[in-house]
Amino acid sequence: MEKSKAFESAAGDITIDEMYKLMIGSVVPRPIAWVSTRSKSGVLNLAPFSFFTVASRNPPILLISIGPGVGKRQGTVKDTLLNIRETGEFVINMVPASLVESMQRSSADVASEEDEFELAGVTPKPGIRVGVPSVLESPIAFELTLDRIITVGTDHLVLGKVEHVRVDAEAYAGRYKIAIDSWQPLASLAGDYALITPAFSV
Repeated sequence: MEKSKAFESAAGDITIDEMYKLMIGSVVPRPIAWVSTRSKSGVLNLAPFSFFTVASRNPPILLISIGPGVGKRQGTVKDTLLNIRETGEFVINMVPASLVESMQRSSADVASEEDEFELAGVTPKPGIRVGVPSVLESPIAFELTLDRIITVGTDHLVLGKVEHVRVDAEAYAGRYKIAIDSWQPLASLAGDYALITPAFSV
């Protein structure tokens, strides 16, 4: 078996897609934000994003990065970004391993008029503080209002202020702690998915 060679390059000497592959294979594991939105006309949208993190603790702000449309919708604005811009509200649902197939179905490029909760086979749960439903089957959901959108190159960093949190009993350990092992959060790798191994302390 031939030994693998190391790789090194100036960023400008490789393509955008090549750099993207290097980044998503190196910055791992990444949590998945399963983002639900509602269009101005009332159509429900649901889409996963793995460029996702906590941006601020006070005020509580979550951040997702949304790129341009791909495939048949290349060059367009994704429905998630359009809906957030128009309504100022969205929900980030966390994805357990049990919902991986539903989450994958919701990543398909479909017409803006299609209800992606129906496509994914999940149930909308009415929001408490926003007019956007969460995914009932998701054990954790954060209702958010738009704080700001920052354009970075071709992508948009969407910062949302947490207005309401729902944590189901299966995922709650008490004292504001999340029972990670109980709900098995899904992690994104380089085009694949993984589960988190048992935690350890140092």
